[in-house]
Amino acid sequence: MGGNGELKYEISQNAYIKLVLHTLRHKTAAVNGVLVGRISSKDEGVVEISDSVPLFHSNLALLPPLEISLIMIEEHYVAQGLSVVGYFHANERFEDVELSGVAKNIGDHISRYFPQAPILLLNNKKLEALSKGKDRSPVMQLCVKDASKNWRVVGTDGGSKLLLKEPSANVVLSDYISSEKWKDVTDFDDHLDDVTKDWLNPGLFN
Repeated sequence: MGGNGELKYEISQNAYIKLVLHTLRHKTAAVNGVLVGRISSKDEGVVEISDSVPLFHSNLALLPPLEISLIMIEEHYVAQGLSVVGYFHANERFEDVELSGVAKNIGDHISRYFPQAPILLLNNKKLEALSKGKDRSPVMQLCVKDASKNWRVVGTDGGSKLLLKEPSANVVLSDYISSEKWKDVTDFDDHLDDVTKDWLNPGLFN
């Protein structure tokens, strides 16, 4: 296989929604998270993203908390045959759809362990259009490393490379947004402040 360009990334509804809700919980801040999954057992050209972990909404660039979180996440998911397979980032400014240095650095860090790791970057304009109910494509842009190891956005739509596993994911997401479900999301920052807060968000979709 050549670069990551041939790979497809399929994200589960829960993994996808959790990250978007995390973004909405901290609207005025940059936020990030990691994608958990594996290479598909049926098709080696597909990375299945089955879960996600909201990480931080302050001091995204600090490496020690990131390292701690990655170790804890790997330890939890290894029993399920899953590992960290990518990175999610939302910029602070609404119209900003560029990959920041911080996002690239953390993406680089994760791709050392999982070379096919993508960065998913939130597109606020797409997120805003959700309420109009027209767009069924993900509200994130797919970024992968090219042959020269630079991060690039895959296609303007990236739609064919980044797939929502459940076609109704945006409909469910819209419902959650209107019911302010984002108030229930806990990230790793919250956990570091108060260890009783569970970064796995076990009750989020109950």
